[in-house]
Amino acid sequence: MKSAVETLSPTRAKLTVEVPFEELKPSLDAAYQQIAKQINVPGFRRGKVPPQVIDRQVGRGAVLDQAINDALPKMYVEALQENSLEPIAQPEIEVTKLEDNDTLEFTAEVDVKPEITVPDYDGVEAQVDDVELTDADVEEQVQALRERFATLLDVDRPAADGDMVVIDLKATQDGEVVEGAEVAGMSYQVGRGGMLDGLDEALTGMSKGEEKTFSSQLVGGDLVGQDVEVAVAVQQVQQQELPELDDEFAQLASEFDTAEELQADVRERLGRGKRLEQAAAARDAVLEALLEKMEVPLPEAMLAEELTARRQNIEQQLAMAGITMDSYLEDEKQTLEEFEADLDRRTRDAITAQFLLDEIAKKEEFGVDQQELSSHLVRRAQQSGQDPQEFANHMFEHNHIPELVQEILRGKALATIVEAATVTDASGNPVELKNLQPDGTIGEPEAAADEAEETTEDNAEDNAEDNEAPAQA
Repeated sequence: MKSAVETLSPTRAKLTVEVPFEELKPSLDAAYQQIAKQINVPGFRRGKVPPQVIDRQVGRGAVLDQAINDALPKMYVEALQENSLEPIAQPEIEVTKLEDNDTLEFTAEVDVKPEITVPDYDGVEAQVDDVELTDADVEEQVQALRERFATLLDVDRPAADGDMVVIDLKATQDGEVVEGAEVAGMSYQVGRGGMLDGLDEALTGMSKGEEKTFSSQLVGGDLVGQDVEVAVAVQQVQQQELPELDDEFAQLASEFDTAEELQADVRERLGRGKRLEQAAAARDAVLEALLEKMEVPLPEAMLAEELTARRQNIEQQLAMAGITMDSYLEDEKQTLEEFEADLDRRTRDAITAQFLLDEIAKKEEFGVDQQELSSHLVRRAQQSGQDPQEFANHMFEHNHIPELVQEILRGKALATIVEAATVTDASGNPVELKNLQPDGTIGEPEAAADEAEETTEDNAEDNAEDNEAPAQA
């Protein structure tokens, strides 16, 4: 078999493959055997029909077609390997020449990975915001903990912000009750938001037994985004009674003996979380700094497919959250054109990042062992809320393991460039990344190195996907 490659563009190649007919013989023999088992010819047992008889009964052309369909995929893969091409899409294959007992020739056009020159990633510089932890942050967390242990007391006064109310809701349009938009005895906290526009405003000042009607838009169902009239009736008003922040509460709500110890623990946990957030920002900043040094041609078909997938994902998440695209754009203070431009940029960056990380993984000759794959499978299962064994079975059955292996390799590549980078905060202080552990603590260099690398690797795929869903969704 001889093959030649023609570069149509930096991301598309055309293979021309010439196959001597003797190389088709195994596929021809297999085609004759398979056809012999499918036809009945008087005088011959099923499966024992000679090739000459099959040629007369079925036709030599049908045999050739079956043999070629069987042989082409293997020959196409051999031609790819021979020319060191990495396809990223299905090929367009065309048989251009077929001379029986002489020659088979076919062409294959396919999108391929572009050639990438990896910039020097040793000492890449990036900057992130300072870790800021205020007393207000601690107070907010402690307040949330107190609210978990709050008691509710019935009050004979109008509802105010923060009160719990029991309400009946009914939405109508043109005098008709909207199907699925009627509920009774629902508990709701005034000021919580996120349910119906105008509900909090209507409830504020209402007392037990009062009713009110206001205009709003539905956030779900067939009439999502349409104007409706909403009638709300208050059945009960309750006030939250928070426990005192004292030693007794600390012993009730935690393993600590004093309120001071409880607050110190909250501060420490918030600090660790802030540190992890800063590390994630550092990872993103390092990768972004490296991408700015590159210009990678992207396959247009791949880009268009990814853009469509991301756009549909955003639209689905908005719909699930009961948010229209118009209201989302209004909240984000974006025009549709700006949204599309931002989506295009993020998608291009995500694809480029994948190409870059793949190239670094290849350059560094990373591998994936069974323990790493098993741990990654368990982690992915936990993220999706599935049973690890069922998730693993699904991945194996649908041949998704190569994708998971690629995720692990990209994680290792990202960890490599982050560890080689120089990251400072806005105040000029170095950001500790190598010794950062998954819980946000800073460990000893040797003890923490492996766990820090694992933390970075775990987040690599999220970084490559580049926040494809809007925050509100």
